[in-house]
Amino acid sequence: MTVHAFIDEQPETGPAITPLKVEGRRTTDTGSAGQWQLIWQKFSRNKVAVFSGWVILFFFFIGIFAEFLAPSVPDASRPQFTNAPPQQLGFFVTEEDGSRRFQLHVTGYAMEVDPASLRRTYVPDPEQHVPVGLFVRGAPYKMWGLFNADLHLLGPLNPSDTMYLLGTDRLGRDLLTRLIYGTRISMSIGVVGVCISLLLGVVLGAISGFYGGIVDTLTQRVIEVISSMPTIPLWLGLAAAIPLSWSPLTVYFVITLIVSLFGWTGLAREVRGRFFALRGEDFVTAAKLDGSSERRVIFRHILPSLTSHILAVVTLALPTMIVAETALSFLGIGLKAPIVSWGVLLQEAQNVRTIANAPWQLIWPAGTVVVTVLAYNFLGDGMRDAADPYES
Repeated sequence: MTVHAFIDEQPETGPAITPLKVEGRRTTDTGSAGQWQLIWQKFSRNKVAVFSGWVILFFFFIGIFAEFLAPSVPDASRPQFTNAPPQQLGFFVTEEDGSRRFQLHVTGYAMEVDPASLRRTYVPDPEQHVPVGLFVRGAPYKMWGLFNADLHLLGPLNPSDTMYLLGTDRLGRDLLTRLIYGTRISMSIGVVGVCISLLLGVVLGAISGFYGGIVDTLTQRVIEVISSMPTIPLWLGLAAAIPLSWSPLTVYFVITLIVSLFGWTGLAREVRGRFFALRGEDFVTAAKLDGSSERRVIFRHILPSLTSHILAVVTLALPTMIVAETALSFLGIGLKAPIVSWGVLLQEAQNVRTIANAPWQLIWPAGTVVVTVLAYNFLGDGMRDAADPYES
């Protein structure tokens, strides 16, 4: 008897063929995800870095819409309210019959005279209420230097009333308004300075490490000369060389250039060292044999492998630029009035009398600098870790 075996020719299905597991809309299979998707997935799991990123975006939002967000204009002053303390923002007022109703307001001021020095001072008076509102008309300004407007996010309903949520300075100017306007200058000077430093450091470091020889020797000698210069005396000399007739905008760009010219040398050396290590790798040799030009090998094959390192350097360089501008302006060799920056605000609060009588002039600008620097550092740590998504 012949036994016939019947073979089922249908394709085998089983555990070997399984669909991708999906969490919401995001795949958990790292083998099928792209590089940027892996970077974002790992970065989004770092809650501290994500929160720091939102803080940085919040400061940039304030800088972009400074005119609208500020209650007044930075140069508006009321000498009678010199060094006035912060007013407290309230939401409810009590009527004569004891009922409470919703009304945005700030506490008013009561004048006191020191019997010893006969100096007139203002103190918050909880019995006085200055009504404030949202989207109110106030001091006119020029939005982004393009068109005239007078709409403010928050301000007193009566433009002649006072609203100093963070107090005033020695000339009776609103500190909150000046802090908001200073955010634009201090945040932008970091971005512009880092862009210049990044361009110089990556390009010169890549060329030096890729070609070597006389090109590398000359580049390294230039870096050594720049690194050996004492920065404070050099900044003093460069600041003294700036003509007084230059406009504030020109001075701003010159200070940005000065700060960035000393921030690229470290990045250039690090990129050069990485190029020395990678230029003999197999993928570089394969790209050359495939006919790729030297520029394509540098910028398309080698530099992308340095993404994590460059991200770490950039995010650490941004707070360094902000602190450098703040330090220069604090020492009086950086930005100066009428430009408003965090360093300029700190410069006005560097005497002991101001710290004793009006400590808010030091606390708020210094606190803003500290929060920004910490947020950049936490964001940089998260981006550096996320840029290596395959690392366990």
